[in-house]
Amino acid sequence: MASLTFLQPLSNLSSHTTLVSLKNPHHIPSFTSLNPSIIPKTRPFKSFTAAFSLAESNSPKSLQPNLQPFLQELADSFDLPQDYFAQLPSDLRLDLNDAAFDLSNGRVIDECGQELGETLLNLSRAWEAADTSTSHALARRLPGLGESLTGNAKSAFGKRLVSAGRRFQSMGQYGQGELQKIAKVMITTGRVLSESSTSTVTDEQPKKESRMLKFGELQLELTSDKAIIGAIISVGFGILSWELAQGIQNIPESSLQYANENALMLAKSLRGALLAVCYSSAFLSALTSVGLVLLGRQLKSSKEK
Repeated sequence: MASLTFLQPLSNLSSHTTLVSLKNPHHIPSFTSLNPSIIPKTRPFKSFTAAFSLAESNSPKSLQPNLQPFLQELADSFDLPQDYFAQLPSDLRLDLNDAAFDLSNGRVIDECGQELGETLLNLSRAWEAADTSTSHALARRLPGLGESLTGNAKSAFGKRLVSAGRRFQSMGQYGQGELQKIAKVMITTGRVLSESSTSTVTDEQPKKESRMLKFGELQLELTSDKAIIGAIISVGFGILSWELAQGIQNIPESSLQYANENALMLAKSLRGALLAVCYSSAFLSALTSVGLVLLGRQLKSSKEK
């Protein structure tokens, strides 16, 4: 009886398989088709969507910080009382001029772009002129200009802000601490700009930095050729100073004839002062020539790399 019970499902299974084969001659029965309960269930699409969202949130673009609040805080930090920069002591005015130089020296337009570069140049001129209102008006443009910055421009702008911010930091505590607030905001914003551009500028060719000398409105780029020319001029000036000192020294003291002793003592002291100046000029010219030659070699080797 048990054997008959066991054979009953097999007969049903055989008849079911025969029926399927008659309906579809090309159908090949498989284990999964015979037992639907073991067919693997399809995983919900929800898990794929969550994984995609997680991957998208971890993308480099989403990890970029929002620069707008930092630049806005930087602009607000220059909202100072009228004539604040003009009332600074002379030593702090010198530090302000140094900050202006660090902000706009070199090829600022090439590194930061036309619009931002011109803004930084005008802002540095406002600091040099101690124009507080113009400085605030120019600083308010920075939040709008920061949105269009590329990787290299962000890095250059950030480095300039950090360098100028350290100049403000060296001014110490003055007034209600406005200068230290400016320094803190500039350094923080500069570091954020530099860090946000790290992933962008790694694949780009770094630009060669050039050394610049600034004399007021005049900017001079240092090159190896200019250094060698300066060394030649320094050698010529040293030779001229040496020959002048030798000519003065060859004048015998016995040929100095004056009306009284006071005039004679004055002439001897002037003679000694001229000799000291001429020999010192010759010595400094020689040192300058050696330094310029070494600088020219360094600039030439860095250019060839």
